Amino acid sequence: MTQEQWGQLKQDILMSVGKSNYTNWIAPLDLAEVNDGVATLNVPTNFLGNYVSQNFGDLILYKMNQICPEVRRLHFEVAPEAQRRASPARETAPQAEAAPKTPQATATDSGLPTAPLDERFTFDTFVVGKPNELAHAAAKRVAEGGPVTFNPLFLYGGVGLGKTHLMHAIAWELQSRRPELNVVYLSAEQFMYRFVQALRERRMMDFKEMFRSVDVLMVDDVQFIAGKDSTQEEFFHTFNALVDQNKQIVISGDRAPGEIEHLEDRIKSRLQCGLVVDLHPTDYELRLGILQSKVEQFRLQYPDLKMSDGVLEFLAHRISTNVRVLEGALTRLYAFASLVGHEITLELTQDCLADVLRASERKVSIEEIQRQVSEHYNIRLSDMIGPKRVRTFARPRQVAMYLCKQMTSRSLPEIGRRFGGRDHTTVMHGVKRIEELRAQDAQIAEDLELLRRTLEG
Repeated sequence: MTQEQWGQLKQDILMSVGKSNYTNWIAPLDLAEVNDGVATLNVPTNFLGNYVSQNFGDLILYKMNQICPEVRRLHFEVAPEAQRRASPARETAPQAEAAPKTPQATATDSGLPTAPLDERFTFDTFVVGKPNELAHAAAKRVAEGGPVTFNPLFLYGGVGLGKTHLMHAIAWELQSRRPELNVVYLSAEQFMYRFVQALRERRMMDFKEMFRSVDVLMVDDVQFIAGKDSTQEEFFHTFNALVDQNKQIVISGDRAPGEIEHLEDRIKSRLQCGLVVDLHPTDYELRLGILQSKVEQFRLQYPDLKMSDGVLEFLAHRISTNVRVLEGALTRLYAFASLVGHEITLELTQDCLADVLRASERKVSIEEIQRQVSEHYNIRLSDMIGPKRVRTFARPRQVAMYLCKQMTSRSLPEIGRRFGGRDHTTVMHGVKRIEELRAQDAQIAEDLELLRRTLEG
């Protein structure tokens, strides 16, 4: 087959596959030789050769047979000069690895853009509790950089529950343990931006080759590509190519894969093939642990600033939905107390964070708490708020008072009036008693957490 015949054959293929497919996949092919029934085609990258073989091989062979009936097989080979041009990143990798890795790094050794990593988000600063212990353990396993055991790892949960923290922690740990790995972390929005840019600049081959050359791909907030058909198509093929190469993928989203609207079913199915882990809303103990960890950091920054007992417990109770808001509230509190030169007391906390506390206030009524507590302890509501002081009714009554104090903004006198016209000192005594029992009695602590979750749900 002559080069002129090959040129005509490519034009025939153009009519069959369309301009876009021709530009991306057929135009880069060069005929090297036809020998012993094998047509050798030079390609710029192995990836392109594999893709063309799988998707256009039969068509090319059929067209060739019309011109050269002796051709029985195609062989794709990366030309030596093309191979050298295709791998400048790997040739310069030792230099790149020698440079210090900082949170401002914006490119990997392969030339791929990656989102900046926050140096605060490491495993050392991640507070582990029951709601996130499985996600933490799975992230640690991936960060070891060993053989892929579950692929992908899909982390999901609401805002401020630690998904991004774990993603950054994995990237930092991999950089430390396995600096030779090509680790890419970026948001789904950035993936889409790069895809659209490649389409606009007609550099889809470069895009495909770059994203399929990574060792670990981490995509944050995958729900962003839902409903964007072209981006979903490319994400699906990238995902498949990396899984086929046994490369690790870590994905995060705000919901489970099956619950993301307008995400293609085939992508949902792929995402569900690995380990799907839910980061549950934080419980009281975890929120308190997060606050205590932050306080240790602030002590270095504000060594002379003191905090009264009960402030952290108050914040852990009142700000329960979002860890970012919780940490931000503590940062604001320390800054305010430092500026005014006052000790951090409960009163100062309530004044400084009045807007945050209002926004975080649970929309739970005293009546709802009373009804839920009476059902939990299997007693009549009338007995719980009535005058009887027997333990069977008194303890649930104190639990309900305690929850009313923690979960509503009602004053002690008003809470007392809703409990059969009791005095506010009775409410104070009941709240204090439950606080003591919560630290001593595991059953009481469990009851309180269960009731809180039920009411918040």
